[in-house]
Amino acid sequence: MSLAGFIADQRTFHRVPHAVSCRALDVSESWFYKWRDRPPTERDGRRALLDAAAAAAFRTSGGTYGSPRIYDDLVEEGWKVSVNTIAESMVRQGLVARAKKRRKNLTRPDKQKRPFPDLVRRDVTG
Repeated sequence: MSLAGFIADQRTFHRVPHAVSCRALDVSESWFYKWRDRPPTERDGRRALLDAAAAAAFRTSGGTYGSPRIYDDLVEEGWKVSVNTIAESMVRQGLVARAKKRRKNLTRPDKQKRPFPDLVRRDVTG
């Protein structure tokens, strides 16, 4: 979150006026209002497109793919991004892949069975 976004959130969620937040953070109010009224940048537009593409790939996978796999899919489509950028996009959108199923240990000794006989006659007491 940017500093200006933080200032805007303070008013939205905590009813702290912009002037008070700007003064507390040592930022001019004119800078904040310039930021607030600016049009979206090219970076914001590309980020929105990337978020949409990542969300579509995630939905296509049925919610099972994580960021490395979605990265591979998007690179195949022609996107020039990094795995970390995809991971940030998924975090920003709240997309979480299904956790891998871990194997359970199926080999458990039977407590009812008699132990194997010690044919070597080892002494392990001392």
